[in-house]
Amino acid sequence: MNGFILMLPLFFIRFVLLGWLNSTALKRGAHFAPMAGAQKIMYVLYQMTNVVLILFPLFLRVHGSAPLLVLGGVTYVLGVGILLAATISFAKPNEQGLNTAGSYRFSRNPMYVGYFVYFLGCAILLGSFFYYGALVLFQIATHWVILAEERWCSATFGETYDEYQQQVRRYL
Repeated sequence: MNGFILMLPLFFIRFVLLGWLNSTALKRGAHFAPMAGAQKIMYVLYQMTNVVLILFPLFLRVHGSAPLLVLGGVTYVLGVGILLAATISFAKPNEQGLNTAGSYRFSRNPMYVGYFVYFLGCAILLGSFFYYGALVLFQIATHWVILAEERWCSATFGETYDEYQQQVRRYL
């Protein structure tokens, strides 16, 4: 099976489902906070690794031993589930426009957690060391993007976000 098939749920969840649940959430999901200093470089790395993680599977096939296929499949399905829950929660911000309910009660960045688990499942199923390497770079860059988002959220939502930040972990 061509590896790109693994990307179909990502496109459906990120664009079709999110747009169906809340059309303005599509715009919010595409918004990136202003980057400063090294964050600008990491933002470029983030975008480049996104392209690699999404398009490189076009050239790969799902393969591996039975235990790896099971581990990859379970990880992949878990990632899809986390992305679904995060997307549904993201589509329902509070009156201020801040997401604090649903999966955002457990993580300030459940969608990024979902992306990591999802792409990790893909990496296991595809068995590509290059893909694993791209995922590591993606995670490093994502952390820097999140730091910029947190700075923007604090400036935009003020004390409400600062309190939320104290109560809910960044990742898990």
